[in-house]
Amino acid sequence: MTKMKFLAVCIAILIISLTLIAVFFENFGNGTNNLNGARVACLGDSITELSNYPNDLQTMLGADNNVENFGVSGSTVLLHTYEPYIDQEAFQRAKEFLPTIVVILLGTNDARVDIYQSIDNFVADYEQLVSEVQALESKPKIFLVKPPPIFDNEFDLSNTNLVEGVIPRIEQVAKELGLTTIDVYTPLANHPEYFMDGIHPNNEGARLIASEIYKAI
Repeated sequence: MTKMKFLAVCIAILIISLTLIAVFFENFGNGTNNLNGARVACLGDSITELSNYPNDLQTMLGADNNVENFGVSGSTVLLHTYEPYIDQEAFQRAKEFLPTIVVILLGTNDARVDIYQSIDNFVADYEQLVSEVQALESKPKIFLVKPPPIFDNEFDLSNTNLVEGVIPRIEQVAKELGLTTIDVYTPLANHPEYFMDGIHPNNEGARLIASEIYKAI
C-alpha cells in the first residue's frame, strides 16, 4: 500500500470514528434530558397535600421540571363518600395544569372501616378518575401509587383493608388500563418511625416516597 493510500484510509477511519462519537453523545444527551420541561401533577389525599414528598420530588427532578401538589385531605377513590377526589376543585386545577406526568396516590382513606364497605366499586370508580386524566390534551403518562402502610392510628384506617382490598384493586386497574404502578408500601412497611400519627409520613418518609416516584419516572 502506498503512503497516499495509507493516509487516505487513516483519514477515512478518523472521520467515521468522529461521526460515531458525535452520534453517541447526541443520543446520550437526549436520553438524559428527556424529562426537561415535564409538568408533574401529584394527585392524592392528605399524604400528598400535607407531606413534603412533592417538594422533595421537585428537588430531585430539578428546576427544569415543574411539580405541583394537588392533594386533598380526606379524599377517596370511591365516589359515594364525603370527599371523592374526582369531585374536588383541586382535580379540576390539576387537569387545567395540563400535566405531562400524573402521579396518583389515593386509596388510604378508602381503607377506612366505614368507607371500605363499598370497596367493590373501587375499580370502576378509579377507572373513571383515570379516564378523565387520559382525556387531557397533554396525554400524560400516568403512574398509580400503592399507598404507604397504615400503622396504629386514631382515624379508623385499617392496614388489613389496605393490603387485602385496596392495593390488589389498584393493581387490577393498572393491569386493565396498561398503567405503571409505584410501590411505596414495601419500602415503608418496616418503618413506623417514619409516620407522625400512623398515617402521615414525616420528612424521612416523604423523602422515601419521593425517591420511589423519582426512580419510576
